[in-house]
Amino acid sequence: MMLILFQSRSAAEVLMFAKHARPILEAAGKQFDTPDLPERGVITHAQLDTAIAGIEALIAADKSPDTPNSDHDEAAEHPIAQYVGMHRRAWPLLAMLRLAREKSEDVTWEPAPIW
Repeated sequence: MMLILFQSRSAAEVLMFAKHARPILEAAGKQFDTPDLPERGVITHAQLDTAIAGIEALIAADKSPDTPNSDHDEAAEHPIAQYVGMHRRAWPLLAMLRLAREKSEDVTWEPAPIW
């Protein structure tokens, strides 16, 4: 599984598995010719409005439950076993895109460094 690193100058880096990043990037208007996500890419400043609107629509269309169980519920599922809905999954990248739009920056992605 490839781990993708999203970067812009004004935001903290965002890490995401490629299989999770692909539907978000497709919602952002990116088109891919192969089943695999390209290792490197860019969302330019000019593409940010479309990308943000597309991701917001993807989040709005996701009707799956996305709220964690109460911390006081002893029968609560461990967080690692909980389903991660599109709202939680896409939010860090969406926040980065919004900040990049404010700062007139591009957002790039590339393979994350091996630790």
